[in-house]
Amino acid sequence: MLTDLEPILLYDGDCGLCARSVSFVLEREAAPVLRFAPLAGPTARRLIAQTRRPLGDSVLLYEGGQLHQRSAAVWRLARYLHWPWRALVLLVVVPAPLRDLAYDAVARRRHRWFGPAACRRLRPEERHRFLDLDDAG
Repeated sequence: MLTDLEPILLYDGDCGLCARSVSFVLEREAAPVLRFAPLAGPTARRLIAQTRRPLGDSVLLYEGGQLHQRSAAVWRLARYLHWPWRALVLLVVVPAPLRDLAYDAVARRRHRWFGPAACRRLRPEERHRFLDLDDAG
């Protein structure tokens, strides 16, 4: 059972950049506290429905009962990483509209630049951290 305190990274299961990002986080996470769920799965649908606001096709970080998107999700995610990647939290000093402009520019081109998602072979100790594996791509 999930709690509001459990951070969950919601990602596009069909996106090569998103798949690489999940692998990046798994390899650089300071402590194994994050859970992962595809945007097309039931966990993401339930969490998004709770927000009662439209969310674009974006990486989402569910944390403390709130859903953060786009660049806000990225800089908040940095707090879970080892140094030097944790320094990305300093992105908070950049105004959100500018951060989101850069985020959106990459997001628009992500399928062209990174292609389709390549399935990551999960280690046994990682598998329990992935939600809805059988429900989405």
